[in-house]
Amino acid sequence: MAIIYYEKDVQPEIIKGLKVGIVGYGSQGHAHALNLRDSGVDVRVGLHEGSKSKAKAEEGGLVVESVAGLTQWADVLMFCTPDVPMGDIYSESVAPHLRPGQTLLFAHGLNIHYGLITPPDFVNVAMVAPKGPGHRLRAEYVNGAGMPALVAVQQDATGNAKQIAMSYAWGIGSAKAGILETTFKEETETDLFGEQAVLCGGLSALIKAGFDTLVEAGYQPEAAYFECLHETKLIVDLLYEGGLDYMRYSISDTAEWGDYTAGPKVINEQSKQAMKELLKDIQDGTFAKDWIAENRNGRPRMNQYRADESGLLLEKVGKELRALMPFINAK
Repeated sequence: MAIIYYEKDVQPEIIKGLKVGIVGYGSQGHAHALNLRDSGVDVRVGLHEGSKSKAKAEEGGLVVESVAGLTQWADVLMFCTPDVPMGDIYSESVAPHLRPGQTLLFAHGLNIHYGLITPPDFVNVAMVAPKGPGHRLRAEYVNGAGMPALVAVQQDATGNAKQIAMSYAWGIGSAKAGILETTFKEETETDLFGEQAVLCGGLSALIKAGFDTLVEAGYQPEAAYFECLHETKLIVDLLYEGGLDYMRYSISDTAEWGDYTAGPKVINEQSKQAMKELLKDIQDGTFAKDWIAENRNGRPRMNQYRADESGLLLEKVGKELRALMPFINAK
């Protein structure tokens, strides 16, 4: 049975008594820094020279330093940078300035799990991974709620690494929603799998396939967009609020019948086999090696994917329709 902690299980005074540095001020970094500040924690931000995020952080009332300077100042250092440049940031600006007893935290386990970063044995290595994007982490905190987070300890040099990580999770608001104890391996592999097979890769491919099937059959692209993309939010909201049972309770009997009879025809044993192959590539490091190589090569495939996808009819129609719906905060 999974172990989940809440506010009653955490010691807020731990993180309040430590100096916390946030490396990066993007989606996750800004949420961590602002939530910690509002929780009464002494927090600063570390950015590279010339970072465009410096002005935003300072506008938020935060002190900004170089990453090297932040490392020398902080007791706890949280990495909120993208996975790929994180290794170079660590080796160039963090590793030379580490001292015994510091705590290195990660919002995602990829660099530690795959050995891209190997900290010395005199520091704590732990993870606090909110289960959602940074802007939602911040919004939930501001609204008095919280976002669940995963906590893991890879290396306990001080004997209280877990308590520090748990207290940090309290600082960003996650103790209100639940802190799930896990491992770097489990978080990394399940996170990558979920993104690829379901949340991003799987869902995007399913939406595009449904849209294309209807358009190719002669239906209006606008009707196909509403049916295959727009309504996705309505269903996901029901799933979020009450799981599969509540979603099925809330939709029509006809839709529920289609769920049971048609779903397995689309997502079947062939689909599950593809998922197993994705998981295998994640587990043995194939995916990580491919992604690192893609970045070191200048991202040619990534750039081509982005260009191709932005030109889809689905995207063109969606942009036009969203512009006619003022109640949507269109992006």
